[in-house]
Amino acid sequence: MIPGQYILAKEDIVCNENKKETKVKVLNQGDRPIQIGSHYHFYEVNEALKFNRSVAIGQHLNIPAGTAVRFEPGDEKTIELVPYSGKQEVYGFKNKVDGDIQSYKKRGR
Repeated sequence: MIPGQYILAKEDIVCNENKKETKVKVLNQGDRPIQIGSHYHFYEVNEALKFNRSVAIGQHLNIPAGTAVRFEPGDEKTIELVPYSGKQEVYGFKNKVDGDIQSYKKRGR
């Protein structure tokens, strides 16, 4: 190997392979742009974004890591969400869940 050399795979790299995808229509009713990063818990995004929040519990945008989706005021977009992997626990963000996703759903939010 040569220092700094890249050795690339021949096949495409697929993000979030074999995860259930959920399409959601989102409208920015606010007066400012809102940008959401790839791993932000979509259920807890800015309240100016109007959509069916219950389907977003435990899910994030289905986009490459480190990227984001921007909603200008009045923008309506259909986005794709996928569930978090791992233990199915969410902590932080706006502290709405702070634990096991299934337990949160059962509590009725």
